[in-house]
Amino acid sequence: MGKKNKKTAEHKERVAAKQSKKTAQKEKRTKTKGKDADSDVEDADLDAILAQYAEEQTKFLKVTEVVSEPPKPRSSAAVLASPSNRNELLLFGGEYFDGTHATFFNNLFVYLIDRGEWREVTSPNSPLPRSGHAWCRGGNTGGIYLFGGEFSSPKQGTFYHYNDFWHLDPATREWTRLETKGKGPPARSGHRMTYYKNYIILFGGFQDTSQQTKYLQDLWIYDCQRYTWFNPTLTIASQKPDPRSSFSLLPHETGAVLYGGYSRVKASVSVGGKQVKGGPQKMTLRPMVHQDTWFLRITPPESDAAASAGPAVRWERRKKPANTPNPARAGTTMAYHKGRGIMFGGVHDVELSEEGIDSEFFDTLFAWNTDRNRFFPLSLRRPRAPGKKQQANQAMKSRDRTKADEEELLNNLKALEAKGGICGDDEDEDLQSSTPQVEEPVEPTKPAVVRFEMPHRRFNAQLAVQDDTLFVYGGTFEKGDREFTFDDMYSIDLVKLDGVKEIFYREPENWNLMMEDEDSDEEMEDDEEGMEDDEEEEDAMSLDTSSPAPTDMTVPSVTKEMEQLEVEEQETEPVDDSKPLPRPFESLREFFTRTSEEWQKVLIDTMRQREQSAEKTIKELRKAAFDMAEEKWWDSREEIMALEDEQEAAGIGEVVSMADRAENVGGAGRRR
Repeated sequence: MGKKNKKTAEHKERVAAKQSKKTAQKEKRTKTKGKDADSDVEDADLDAILAQYAEEQTKFLKVTEVVSEPPKPRSSAAVLASPSNRNELLLFGGEYFDGTHATFFNNLFVYLIDRGEWREVTSPNSPLPRSGHAWCRGGNTGGIYLFGGEFSSPKQGTFYHYNDFWHLDPATREWTRLETKGKGPPARSGHRMTYYKNYIILFGGFQDTSQQTKYLQDLWIYDCQRYTWFNPTLTIASQKPDPRSSFSLLPHETGAVLYGGYSRVKASVSVGGKQVKGGPQKMTLRPMVHQDTWFLRITPPESDAAASAGPAVRWERRKKPANTPNPARAGTTMAYHKGRGIMFGGVHDVELSEEGIDSEFFDTLFAWNTDRNRFFPLSLRRPRAPGKKQQANQAMKSRDRTKADEEELLNNLKALEAKGGICGDDEDEDLQSSTPQVEEPVEPTKPAVVRFEMPHRRFNAQLAVQDDTLFVYGGTFEKGDREFTFDDMYSIDLVKLDGVKEIFYREPENWNLMMEDEDSDEEMEDDEEGMEDDEEEEDAMSLDTSSPAPTDMTVPSVTKEMEQLEVEEQETEPVDDSKPLPRPFESLREFFTRTSEEWQKVLIDTMRQREQSAEKTIKELRKAAFDMAEEKWWDSREEIMALEDEQEAAGIGEVVSMADRAENVGGAGRRR
């Protein structure tokens, strides 16, 4: 007991010292920040600062593109897969806060995937520096569209929100500011955009002033052919999503789907933080992480006369998705990939008091199937050992190469013998002079670092998918009162999930301070674990094992499981098992080769049911069948991967059908 009391006292002293140190630092920073903010509000002229940026930009006479280092660290930038080149990623804007001053960017970066090369683009006519903007591809009309964002004075005392609208040609890198007909969306940041046919869809966001933050819930649709914004009028009775920012807005074949988001809502709390019935109350703003799902159905006008009024829209609230990430997390905007939303990271805040917030960060990867309204966790998998069939093929290729090398050597010897053989030193010298000199081996390029763990926990990472590969850029992490902006980029193959490839990594500023804090936290956790072990030993000595466990402790978990079962029963659409299903370890090409005829029959039957004319060439029919097979392959991807993991755990490395086996054996075995 004496030892325990001493350890407890030491532990309390360490915790108290650490808390007092943090409190003093926070008070000092608050005073300094308040002074800087006041001076910033008085001195900063945002219009003059932006005019200076515009003047400097006019010095560029034409669009130039030069090889460069990776972009400087930044947050709230925008990353997008180029719609015109499957080998390019585009990055624009962002901001970096070093703890004292904020720096905004307006340079455009292009990442060439096959070369691993960055290029910086400067232009005489590009958007001004900003962060929190949104952009998306132009759908049927091509190009990229960008709207809004925010800018602040260096000390962030005053804010400015943009309401300008831009078009980027990804091939020529040329920016064009769009002057639209009529009224357009108000200024904002934190909003989201996506595309549907010839339309650009914009929703939500926020407007930040020095006094308050206003979250928005207005919907705007831009007609790329008529150069007009539409603000659809909804009836009072119709439902629509609550105001929010930082949500996910993904394209859909009949409109768009929306999930999640973040906002602050008014709530009444008791004065002093204690819940006293009938006591004094006060209004405060509480953070809210949304987990609802909405479907936006868009109906294009049927005639040119009706086109002036814009498309008809309707918000439809969907059921809560199954298997949503738990706990709810903010800062997890998704990237679209073939009917799925890919989500990474996020943060869950627990408000301990009015002064402090405890945050939990994540490094998990999820896929949200938008049609089935279900989340699937994605886990990295180490490369499989080659199967017997693959090993046999590799052995056959090795034998073929050896045989070819032997034949080439014999041919060379015959050619030398035909010239008279090798008889003297003089001929040796002639032979050496005629033989090309082998160059010194060039030092191979540094291989890419591939890890089998996800990137460090973070939120607000920028995601983009290009050619079945997910790219993760930057993000933010917090430890205590410190904020770290990641300066890195990774890629993950969404088909194989065979590791995380590091494209570049530079250690965040003051990262060593975070590591020191983690070491001290681990020491404190060890002390706490030691205390808990001592307490458990004492409790075990006096515990009456015959006494029943409190029933109220088990109710929340049972209720949670019941709610989860109810959610899983509320699937939007049952899975159609009559269509061909992929097999474990089967690639998309192998799946389509095996089921091509079945998909063509399914396509013909569908066309007959819809009374559509079957005037399709064989090539068009096969292309449409491949599209259906690809959609089914990706729709079943998560379940098939789960089966593959189960079979690998059971020692099964490859699954071969009887038909495939019969094709590779001869004689009686082939007939069996």
